This record gives sequence, C-alpha cells and structure tokens, in this order.
Amino acid sequence: MDVPRDLDAPMQLSIGGKFVDASDGGVFEVIDPATERSLGAVANGTIEDAQAAVAAAAAALPAWAALAPRARGEILRRAFELIVAQQEPLARLITRENGKSLADARGEIAYAAEFFRWYSEEAVRNIGQVSRAPSSGARILVQHRPAGVAVLVTPWNFPAAMGTRKIAPALAAGCTVIVKPASETPLTMLALAPLLEEAGVPDGVVNMVTSRRSSAVVNAMLKDPRVRVVSFTGSTETGRRILRSAADAVVNPRMELGGNAPFIVLKDADLEAAVAGAMVAKMRNMGEACTAANRFYVHEDIHDEFVARLARAMAALKVGNGLEADVAVGPLVNADTRDKVEALVEDARSRGAQVVTGGCRLPPPGYFYAPTVLSQVPDEALCMREEIFGPVAPVQSFRDEGQLVSRANATEYGLVAYVYTRDLARGLALSERLEAGMVGLNRGIVSDPAAPFGGVKQSGLGREGAHEGMMEFLETQYVSVSW
Repeated sequence: MDVPRDLDAPMQLSIGGKFVDASDGGVFEVIDPATERSLGAVANGTIEDAQAAVAAAAAALPAWAALAPRARGEILRRAFELIVAQQEPLARLITRENGKSLADARGEIAYAAEFFRWYSEEAVRNIGQVSRAPSSGARILVQHRPAGVAVLVTPWNFPAAMGTRKIAPALAAGCTVIVKPASETPLTMLALAPLLEEAGVPDGVVNMVTSRRSSAVVNAMLKDPRVRVVSFTGSTETGRRILRSAADAVVNPRMELGGNAPFIVLKDADLEAAVAGAMVAKMRNMGEACTAANRFYVHEDIHDEFVARLARAMAALKVGNGLEADVAVGPLVNADTRDKVEALVEDARSRGAQVVTGGCRLPPPGYFYAPTVLSQVPDEALCMREEIFGPVAPVQSFRDEGQLVSRANATEYGLVAYVYTRDLARGLALSERLEAGMVGLNRGIVSDPAAPFGGVKQSGLGREGAHEGMMEFLETQYVSVSW
C-alpha cells in the first residue's frame, strides 16, 4: 500500500491497512512545544472512522487469533528490530512533538521497542492447565483465549512507549487493536504503522485513529459489541469517565491512571545516591510522568544537605529545545501544562514555601519552566496533593517514621513510591507499609517491560508489562470433560 515515509508529513488515519483521510476531511494541527509552530495537519477522525476501525479489527481478528503463537512472536520480534533500526528519526520526532530532550527520547524508543521483544517471547507462554475435580472426577481443562478487539487509548507524555506497552501484549495474546493516540502527540504512533506492516502485521490487526473528538470517538467504539477490552493510560478523571462507558457495555477495563509518588529519604541513606535517584525520579520527561516523584520527604537530620545538593543538580540542567546538544530539559507539552505548574508553585509560595532554585517560567517561544526546588512546603499546598506533571520538587522534612507513612499514604493515588536507605531490611519493611503498586527501593526508576506496572487505589486497575500484561488481553475458558 502507499504509505507516507516522511515522518514530518501530515498524517492520515490508519484503518484496515490503508492510510485514509477523516470521513469529513477534517484535520488538526500538531504543535512543536519548543517553537510553538505547527508540525503539520493530522486527520481529525470521526465517529464513523472509529466504527470503520472497529470493523477492520473485527474482520482481522479470526485469522490473527488462529495464527500460531510462534508466528505472532516472530512478527513482534521483527517489529522490535525495525524500531531499534529507526531509533534516531523516531526519537527526533518524539522530541519535536512532545518536547523532551533527544537523549530522553532515545531512551523512550529503546524502552518502547523492548515491549515488542519481551512479548515476542511471552506470546508462546499462554499456558493452560489440566486437573481433576476432587468430587466428580471429571477433568478440568483450562485455557486462555484472545479476548477480542481491544481499544487502546494512549497519553502524550510517552508517545511511543505507552502505545507499544499496550499493542505488544494485545498482539501476543491474539487480539486486534484500535489505537487512539493523544492529540498532542499523534505523529510518533502513526510513524510506527509502516514499521509494523513491514514486520508482517496483517492489515486490520493494528488500526490508528487520531482525533480531537476523543470522548465521542472512544465512546462510540466502546458501544460496539465487538470491542471486548479498553486499555487507557491517562488522568484519573478521564479514566473514571471511560470506566463508566465500559461498565455500560460490560467491556473489560485496564486502567493506568494518575499518581502522587512520595520520594522518601531515610536518615541513613546514601545522599549521593538519593540525589541521583531523585533527579531520575523527578526529571525523567521533565517530570511529565505518572511515576514522577511528586512529594519529597527527607529526614530532618539530612534535610538541608539533601535540598542543597538537589538544588545544585537541578540548577545545572540545561534548558532549551530538546533537539539541541546537551539540553536536558525541554518545554512542557503545552501552555496549559506550563500554566498549571506555574500556578502550583505560586500557591506553594503564597503558603510559605521557599524557592531554592527556579520558580519561574522562561521567555517564549516555547512552554518552558525552570527546574525548581521548593523547601518548607506546608501540607496544605496544592503541589503536595495534586500531580504536578512538571519539573518541580517540593521537599518536606520528617522525624517520626510512623507519621511519615501516614503522610505518604494520605492520597487517593497509589501508583509508585521511592525509598532510599542503606538498611535493606528496613527499606523492605517500609515498602510493605506504603500503599503503592510499585516501590523503587534505592532506585529512581521502576518501569521495565518484564515487571508488572500498575497501581492501587485511584491509580488504576490491572497491570501492564510482564506476563500479567498479556493476561489482561486473554479470557479464561474452562472445559469439563471425562475420559
């Protein structure tokens, strides 16, 4: 088929193996957050386009589900190789539409590709079981079948990785998918479509619908009885709305939602390691990550030294267009995100917080905000309760570990927490008391394709990555049989 190969070209919808315009001809602009200039026009999909994508996925489902697991795995492995081979142009595209530094974008492409390699191996591990019923003596035969057509709704902060983290396990399980990428960053996901075709993914197995009409398009797909799974990554507020729609249609929901991660530094922590971990946990993707450290709790005996070291490290970061050499911090994704970060800092300042470094937006063009460290931040400051999604580190001190746990758990979110200590037993014991689906113990990053990613409380339902990630796209079938 005729596929546009220029990653900078205006993009169309990808439905049933063809690139097509929106049914009404509509488009929307994708903006470079570093320059505030348009990167091109992307098709603005309609409800009719979404329905066409579901039809294409449903038509492709029987053959894909019937394909031998090894054959599916080989296709996924080939996709991994092709993405790695295109790492540099894909990374530059991420930087242009998302804003993150080129080094950060290269890391994302490597991470995104790894999901295809991991699930190329998991595709052959859909293992059932046979047992004998204790009372009747009948055999209990259990197997796992592809759930069906899956709708995958991805966010803007990791334009490649959040898509591949869903596409790869769905395809490994034998499902077909419709991807609805975030309208701020649709180009990276569209650029993967020809690579998946080249890897051998049949027409209709992966469809992509870009649209500014997100709610209408997603709701229309969830109303189609052929859709059996919806996997969403994004804000808890939006996740609740999708959950309501999924409940009406009895569609299996997989939700990776918001976070408010505590970063805890105990008295005996290695300060150098803790600051290095804090820089990763806070500044990966400019802090625009659900796993970003959001609240820093540092023992009072080392609080001042930690703050001073963290402030020096933050102040040393070069801010600018992510495509430029040595830039570590790019712009935030849009003006609204920058303005929210600015408002959270001003709120904290008005309540008595001290700005140790940063604390201001930078001159245009671009949606830049200076890397910021706040100290003496009161509990009532909004940044201690809301997800910041920006390069701001609010720090509090603590004395009593029991009170620390209460403060760390005093949030509706429970995605990830970070703990730094030299005492492994103490760190493990504290980890068990934290209400979080994941804990980084002396590590500033937890994301790994081989690990189950997900949260508790209002941070989501289900897990992505690891073997569990593929099981989210499988249904269990039990056959009772005697022989």
